[in-house]
Amino acid sequence: MSNDREKQKTVRLRINSQVIDVPEGRTILEAAKEIGIYIPALCNHPMISQSGACRVCIVEVNGTPVTSCTTLVEKDMEVITNSPYIEDLRRDTIDLILSDHPYDCMVCQKTGECELQELAYSYNIRKPLFSGERRIYDKKDGNRFIERDMEKCILCGRCVKICDEVQGVGAIDFAYKGFGTKVCPPFERDLDCEFCGQCVMACPTGALVGRDWIGKGRYWKIREVDTTCSYCGVGCSITLHVKNNEIIRVSSRPDSVVNKGLLCVKGRFGYGFISSPDRLKQPLIRKDGRLKAASWEEALDFAADKLKKIKEAHGPDAITGLSSARCTTEENYLFQKFMRAAVGTNNVDHCARL
Repeated sequence: MSNDREKQKTVRLRINSQVIDVPEGRTILEAAKEIGIYIPALCNHPMISQSGACRVCIVEVNGTPVTSCTTLVEKDMEVITNSPYIEDLRRDTIDLILSDHPYDCMVCQKTGECELQELAYSYNIRKPLFSGERRIYDKKDGNRFIERDMEKCILCGRCVKICDEVQGVGAIDFAYKGFGTKVCPPFERDLDCEFCGQCVMACPTGALVGRDWIGKGRYWKIREVDTTCSYCGVGCSITLHVKNNEIIRVSSRPDSVVNKGLLCVKGRFGYGFISSPDRLKQPLIRKDGRLKAASWEEALDFAADKLKKIKEAHGPDAITGLSSARCTTEENYLFQKFMRAAVGTNNVDHCARL
């Protein structure tokens, strides 16, 4: 391979008086981020294609306002991200978005994590200058896992794109036109999908949150604990949000090696069993027709004795071992080794779910 192909082409441009060289094909938003210049963007997300839907990321290129998330860098480009002209345009754009947005931040589950709220704070927008008709949706989605408050939706398209481009599901899309545009499932039915919650993870406002999270605690009142999901053997990294020693929410960090912040419905919403009063806390042994608490030593001795008696009376093939996908690869290897070498049977299987 020639040196020309090995070396990626770069483009030299100027951003806020800083001259930089960036790889060809990068956007202005990406180039600015590389040198530590912050440009707000509500529709931008690293996992999806860019659309320039929110218009908040506008910058000035040679005197012309353009969306930085969709404009590719060019040679000798002059970019200004924070001129008074651009700041006024950006503030008006945020103001327009807020004019069709509920002002219930005091009770919104996303308070403190809402990107729109942060922009309103940064630009000191206490009350929108623009007024007019607001979208009001009386019907609430009746699905089990996700609270969809479409009055808080800013039509950024993050949820639509991540559902389509990352999950490949396409459970939601834009419907209607103009002022009546909204994001919804087909025919405005209740959401009925895999409920992976990727749309919730991508949403910049309180339009999408987990139903079980509501009223349980705000982000500054919780403790975060990083761990590994135990539902299957993939090993997704998860972050437990804990308040008063109770898990109230599960998320995943975008820099996690295995799953890049993505989770399935079990990993994101299936944590209720942890605090269940019916959860077993110690081994039980059935004696005289009743289950009685026992120590691990008693339980293991009891199981070993039963297995020996069955093997002696009926042979090793009378015994079957059923393992679990929730175990690690190493644990499943040891289990099948135990069944084959210790018990003496090849009757080993496992359920690919739980």
